[in-house]
Amino acid sequence: MTNKQPASEQIISEVTSWPGVEAGPGKRGEYAFKFRGREIGHLHGDRAAHFSFPKDVWAELKEQGRIGYHPVFPDSPGPAARGIQSDADIRDVIELLRLNYDRLVSRWGLPATVD
Repeated sequence: MTNKQPASEQIISEVTSWPGVEAGPGKRGEYAFKFRGREIGHLHGDRAAHFSFPKDVWAELKEQGRIGYHPVFPDSPGPAARGIQSDADIRDVIELLRLNYDRLVSRWGLPATVD
């Protein structure tokens, strides 16, 4: 990875800039991103990201080689994993998180801005 900032810091910086995203440590050592109380994905340090997608979206992403099976749910479509080894992986993890974020925004809308 050419950027000197760790992968997790790059991802956290981008994803927490989206309106309504809350982020923080989870119960199992993960760092979770949530929108309106719903998780859009989480990180395991600088090495992996986990997500959950509707089965049709999961199948398309799997076919494209963008995700693999989640290690806790092998052979189960929906839960997904993505390794992080390069700048391209970082960009794609952000895009995958954005995919879930956009799905939730379209369903629930953006939170009202508090001034």
